[in-house]
Amino acid sequence: MEEEMDTGEMIAKIGDCIVSPLGYGTGENYEAVKAGKSMLTTYSGWHDVPQPFTASLMDWDQVHSHFLSIANGLASGAQCTRFEQLCLLAITGALATAGIDIASPRVLLVFSSTKGNVELLDSRSPRCPGQSVLLGVTARKIARLLGNPNTPITVSNACISGLCAQIVAMRALESGRYDCAVVTGADVQSRFIVSGFQSFHALSPVACKPFDRDRCGLNLGEAAATIIYKRTAQAHGLWTAARGAIRNDANHISGPSRTGEGSYRALRAVLQGQDLSKIAMVNCHGTSTLYNDEMESIAIDRAGLIGIPVNTLKGYYGHTMGAAGVLEAVLSMHSIDDHTVLATRGFERLGVSHPVKVSNENRYTAKQEFVKLLSGFGGCNAAILYKKIADETSQHHNNTKEGETSCTG
Repeated sequence: MEEEMDTGEMIAKIGDCIVSPLGYGTGENYEAVKAGKSMLTTYSGWHDVPQPFTASLMDWDQVHSHFLSIANGLASGAQCTRFEQLCLLAITGALATAGIDIASPRVLLVFSSTKGNVELLDSRSPRCPGQSVLLGVTARKIARLLGNPNTPITVSNACISGLCAQIVAMRALESGRYDCAVVTGADVQSRFIVSGFQSFHALSPVACKPFDRDRCGLNLGEAAATIIYKRTAQAHGLWTAARGAIRNDANHISGPSRTGEGSYRALRAVLQGQDLSKIAMVNCHGTSTLYNDEMESIAIDRAGLIGIPVNTLKGYYGHTMGAAGVLEAVLSMHSIDDHTVLATRGFERLGVSHPVKVSNENRYTAKQEFVKLLSGFGGCNAAILYKKIADETSQHHNNTKEGETSCTG
């Protein structure tokens, strides 16, 4: 499944917000990551999980304090779970910069999550009226609290949910039924999730080491991120979601294709007809598991991208699941705006069979396009190509410089 607009209009980002253990707002998060900071911490005895694990988890007293500051602006009548509070913080933060009316019937809400309120299934978790473990019910509750009249769309497709949700938003905007789409990805950790990953022997007891020779598993994380898209014919100076693709190779219920088939096909779809020399980086899934990182190196090589810088943000945030595709895309946009390919934290020595260009140091770039790549359980894979559209002033300057002459009349 592939999405690219051919109507002369583009899908442009007009607002974003990240809420994570590293900060409240995209700016705080970007500065923390650029400085190499992480909140990955080892937890022992957490919620009676049998084995210690390393993760990046929210300070929930702090979350609740921030939530109280926005609660008066929401429709009343329901108590909010941790997951719902995180979503609402990310959405209201993004709305503050986007300048749109969330109550408009021309605005669509799209949610990405793998587990949502799954912690409510735990018999020890308190339940309140209006709380539900069903993702669709939760999404409608959040839409009502925000005053949005439309039925929201909920996407839950394992680890690629965040990119899938953005592609869904692209389709909805291209249809002409909506002018703007608010895409939010979020997940919180619970005893159910952590013990499930432990049963796969997928968790690293220490901070993860993506693409490294000594990698031994992933870390989990909590976060919410929102990106707001607008359908527009004037995207000068804005980031656009240029083309998205979803490919499922149905390799295995939990293991990735050893040849990177689905990831390669997703990359091939979004890069068809593109000038690869303009791509600043490939922001990978990079979970730090043995087979995922190896598979991605194969797919990147097969797609002709082996000479392009590669990075992953899992060493800062852990695997934020439904938030990953949104959070990592937003942070990558801001890094390219800062002419930076962010370092891959935890990487030291290459441990995959294909020589992908990974570095543990920030690198300079002048390019303004990048690819975001994700893969997940069940053989699902997704990729989106993002492009920054030059503003008219800089475009005129560039054209003048390249031509070495200018017409003065």
